[in-house]
Order: sequence, then C-alpha cells, then structure tokens
Amino acid sequence: MAEQCNDRRLLEMLHRRNEELETLVQIGKTLTSTLDIEELTNIIIEKSNLLFKSRAWTLLLVDELAGDLIFEVVVSDVGPQLKGQRLSLGEGIAGWVAQHRRTVLLDDVSNDERFTAADRRQTGFKPRSIACVPVQIQGQLLGVMQLVNGMHDPPFDQNDLMLLAAISDYVAIGISNARNFSRVHELVITDDLTGLFNARYFDDLMDIEISRAQRFGSPLSLVFMDLDHFKQVNDTHGHLVGSRMLSELGFLIKERIRSVDFGARYGGDEFVLILPQTGKQGAYELVSYLREMINSYVLTTETGAHVQVTASFGIATLPDDADNKIDLIRLADNRMYKVKETTRDAIMME
Repeated sequence: MAEQCNDRRLLEMLHRRNEELETLVQIGKTLTSTLDIEELTNIIIEKSNLLFKSRAWTLLLVDELAGDLIFEVVVSDVGPQLKGQRLSLGEGIAGWVAQHRRTVLLDDVSNDERFTAADRRQTGFKPRSIACVPVQIQGQLLGVMQLVNGMHDPPFDQNDLMLLAAISDYVAIGISNARNFSRVHELVITDDLTGLFNARYFDDLMDIEISRAQRFGSPLSLVFMDLDHFKQVNDTHGHLVGSRMLSELGFLIKERIRSVDFGARYGGDEFVLILPQTGKQGAYELVSYLREMINSYVLTTETGAHVQVTASFGIATLPDDADNKIDLIRLADNRMYKVKETTRDAIMME
C-alpha cells in the first residue's frame, strides 16, 4: 500500500514537472511571437497561471524617469483599478524586492514588518502568502513579479518561488527585446537633430493618415513650414548655433502639437505637420499658435548674442483642396513658398 502511494506521488510529481517544462517552452516561444510589451506580458502570465494556484498575480515595471514602480499587469479582483497606479521603491513587499533585488517567500505576511497597507490594496482580499521576485537582466532592474494567496489558500513553497524566478527571466528577456526593438525603430524613423519624424517616415504616415481620413470621411490638414532667413543664422553665428536652433524648435513643435498630430523635419530648415481630423479653421488656429511661439523664441548663444527667426507657413486640407497625397503636398508646399516670396512670417491656406 505504501509503495502504491509512493508511486502515485512520483507520477504526480513527474506530471507536474512535465507541465512546468511545457509551460516554460510555450513561454519561450512567446518571446519570438510579439514585440509588444503589454501583449507579451499578458500572454506569459496567462500561460503561467496554469502552473500556480494563485489568487492574484502582479507585474510592476520600473519607471526610470520617476524612479518608482508602475502596476503594468494585475490579475486580481482590483485589477482594473490598480493598473497604472504607482508604488515607491521600498514600499510594501514588492517595493522592498525592487529596492534590494532579492526574492521573498512568505507563508504568513502578517508576521513580516515589510508588509504594509499598500500590499492589502493590491489584491481585493486579505493576503496571507506571497512569493515575489525581481525582474532583471544584465544587472538592470526592469520590475517585480508577485504572487499572492489568501487566508484559505495553500501557501507558496520554494518550488513556486524557483519557477516564478525562471518565468521572470523570460519576462526580462521579452521586455528587453521589445524595448531594444522600439529604440532601433525610433532611430530609423526619427530625425536625430530635432526628435521629429524624418522625411522618409513622413511619406509613410501620409499614406496611412490619408487612407484613414478617406475611410472615415474626416478632414486632414497638411502644413509646410520653413524658417525665414535661416541661412543668415548659419552665416552670422555658425552652423553649431543653427543646429541648436533647429533642435530646440523641433522640440518646441513636438511639445505644442496634439498627441494625434505628426511633425517631421522635411529637410534643412523645413518642417511639415500632419493634422488628422482637422479642417482649415482648426489648422489655421494651430499654425497661428506655432507662428507666435516661433516669433517669441529667442536663442542665446555662448557669446551672449540673441538670435530670433520667423517662419512661413502653407496649409492644404483634404478633401477641400485635394483628394490625394501628391496634390495635397504640392499645394501646401506651393502656398508656403508664396509666403516666402512675398511677406514671409505669414500663413497661406487659399
């Protein structure tokens, strides 16, 4: 009888190990299936949930700028309310793990001084057992993964902690790959001086946005902008000052346009804006705002000289002025050059 029990336990253990290995293989395959961080982490956690008897699962990612943690994926009763919330380093179990980069396995959190009110808010139930591991790669902390069980749930054991640590390595690889891809992609489509999109990617954006505007029957405005007498800035103050001016103006443009708009450096001191769902009046109001911003912009050189420029603008709108990309670009560009050939520092849209 004892031998049968031992054989049954051995078979159960082997079955569990096979499940763990199969899940880890599936997670490994996930790393090559997507480069979207949210999709990646959701898939990994969905597959991992098959292995753990856990009431709550949390992935927090480090915000490098703010220096705290953000709840990226939350599988619990309070998931929708908790997602996007922040946790300070050192706050609660997860904050402690992030700060010290050490794993934590607790049978009863009520006996641990690191357990705080922040931990209670993360679940929607009274926590008891917690397994928590850092998510890191090549010495860089990316976040924290945490499992939580309640008062009547089985506590996590050392095997759960080891398996969670193994899964966190996969998550770290996936996040790192996704971020690296995003950085490379950004370099390919971005003008390195201004931070705006480059001319090559602008052409792709035009195809996408015109197609979307035509599909939904919404207007789209295109703005060409060229700095007036910019050659004099380079000739008088040098190309380094000219480059700095382009860089700062590019940043200002990026900050001032809406999140749905696109700004690109078209070449030299010429910029272009794509304004989705924007008719002539809306485009004119935005461009007037940008014109005032440029007029009030002053660059102070290392010698103490104050340098200012103005800009000429041309606006064309789909479908009022044109129904295709080539004609829209031609009209906006021509109107801008008519301004440059006459008054400069003005806007033309007819």
